[in-house]
Amino acid sequence: MSDGAGSGNLCVVGSGRHTLLFLILLLLLPAGPAAAQEEGAGIRVEAAAWAVADAATGEYLLGENADERLPMASTTKIMTALVVLESGVDPEEEVVVSERAASFAQPIYSNVGLRAGDRISVRDLLAALIVASGNDAAHALAEHVGDGSAERFVRMMNEKAARLGLENTRFANPEGLDEEGHYTSARDLATLSARAMRHPLFRELAGTAATVIATQDREIPLISTNELLAAYPPATGIKTGTTAEAGATFVGSAAAGGESYFAVVLDARQDRFAAARRLLEYAFARYEREPLVREGETYATVPVPYRRGEFVELAAAGSVEALTDVGDVVEYRVSAEDPLPGGAREGRRLGEIEVFVDGERVGSSPLVAVRGYEEASIWDKIRYAVGEIRE
Repeated sequence: MSDGAGSGNLCVVGSGRHTLLFLILLLLLPAGPAAAQEEGAGIRVEAAAWAVADAATGEYLLGENADERLPMASTTKIMTALVVLESGVDPEEEVVVSERAASFAQPIYSNVGLRAGDRISVRDLLAALIVASGNDAAHALAEHVGDGSAERFVRMMNEKAARLGLENTRFANPEGLDEEGHYTSARDLATLSARAMRHPLFRELAGTAATVIATQDREIPLISTNELLAAYPPATGIKTGTTAEAGATFVGSAAAGGESYFAVVLDARQDRFAAARRLLEYAFARYEREPLVREGETYATVPVPYRRGEFVELAAAGSVEALTDVGDVVEYRVSAEDPLPGGAREGRRLGEIEVFVDGERVGSSPLVAVRGYEEASIWDKIRYAVGEIRE
C-alpha cells in the first residue's frame, strides 16, 4: 500500500480520445505537394538558399540549402540593430558622428549622407540603418555602443549570435560589407529576424516605407529599400542587402489572418521581392495556425487519493496554438503529480499537458483541478487499506 494510493493511475479523457482520432485523420489525409519539409517541398525559388519560418516563434518550416554559410550583405544590420536595442542605450541619446563613420557616406556605399560632427539621436540612426540601410549609420551606432570601437561592437554581435544559437553565422563588420569570415545561413537569419521583430521600435522601423530624420542643422528624408512594403499589402518588414559576393539578399515578413511568416532569400537569381512574396503566399496557403489545446477543456481524470471510485478532472489552464501542415503528426503527453496532494482546491495545478508536432515540442499548459477535494480522514484511509487487502 503506497502513501498516495490510487494517484499513480492517469486516465486521459476528452482530448485524449480526440488525440488518437486526430492522429489517425492526419495520417490518412493525402500528403499533397508538401510532404517533405526540406529541399523546396513543392516550390522552387531561384536563389543560392532560402527559408520560410513562423514569424511568431522563429520556427523553421521549409527551405533549400537553409544551413549553408553564405555572405549576407546588409541583412547584417538586423543584428546591428538588435545589439543596439538590447544594449540598454536610450533611443533619445545623442550621437556625434565620427570621421570614420562619415567616410561611409560615399557613392560606393549605401548611406544617408551623414557628416563628421553631425549630432543625431540613436533612434534616428536606427531609422537610417533599418529603413535606408545606411552604412554610415551602422558605423556610427557601432562606435557609440562599442565605447568608441566598432571592433568591440562586432565582438558583441558575435556574442549575441552565440547566445541565440546561430551556429552558421559570424560577423566581421557591422555594415554587411564583403569580408572573409562574414557569413550567415537562411535558417539563422530567420531566427535572428524573429528575435529582432520582438522589439517594438525595430518592428516599427522595419515596416516604415518612408520617414524623415534630423541632425542638429538639417533634415534627411529616408526611403525604404524594402519594395515589398509598397507592393504586397500583408508585408510587415524587414531588411534588404546587396553586395558583389552576397548578391541580392532579402528577409521579408508578412502577416494575415492570425498568421505571420518570414521569407529569407540569399543570393537571389530572380527578383528577390517576387521570390519572397511567392514564399510568403505559399506559407499562407499551406499552413494553418490552430488551437491544439483549449483553455478550460478537460484532458485527464485522476483518482482522488484514498477514495475508491472518486476522480478529479484536470483541465487546461491555458491554450496552445501551433502551425500545422497536412500530414503532421500531433502528439499529446499528459502527466499528473504522483502522488497527488491529500487535498486540493479548485484551480490548483496538478499536472501538465505537452503538445508535439512531428516530434517537436510546440507548447504546454498546466492542468488544474476542475473541482476541489478534501483530504481523506483517518477512517477513509483505513477503509481504503482494508479494501486493498481484500483485493
